This record gives sequence, structure tokens and C-alpha cells, in this order.
Amino acid sequence: MRNASAEARVSLTIDGNRIDVAAGTTVAAALALAGVRGTRTSVTGQPRAALCGMGVCQEFRVTIDGRPHALACQTLCREGQIVLTRNAAGAR
Repeated sequence: MRNASAEARVSLTIDGNRIDVAAGTTVAAALALAGVRGTRTSVTGQPRAALCGMGVCQEFRVTIDGRPHALACQTLCREGQIVLTRNAAGAR
């Protein structure tokens, strides 16, 4: 008998591309699965991505459902969620 919770999936959109992930996946993990290597740039133009993976460094910020500066590593994916990285969202 299969575990129903292991099969639960959610669908979200990252920079206009749909991705399905397991329920309970963080947005940071979904970004990695989608091949996103950075979510914003530093003031000098260098790409920035997750550093600590738990929200302390504040580096993995994205726009989620219109809310800018959400921490991808502390946010769980939800059905229909729309995630934009700096590259897709433009200057914030």
C-alpha cells in the first residue's frame, strides 16, 4: 500500500514556467529543481543565491504571489503559487 502523503504534489509557477513538486517542498528547493541558480543580484551586479538555506542570510529573496522579499527557504510551496525571481520581476 502506498503512502498517500508521499504522492501529494503541488503545482506552482516560477518565472512563468510551471513546475510540480512534492507537497512540503520549500520554494528554495523548487527553484533548485527548476534550475534557477540565482534569485537576485548584488548592488555590484553579482548573482545572489541561497547561502545558509534557513533564512538567516536573507539572500534567497523572491516575490511570491506579489509579495516582494519573501524568503524562499522559509516558504512552503502551495498550489497555484506564483514565484518571480529578480530576473523575471525586474528591479524591486
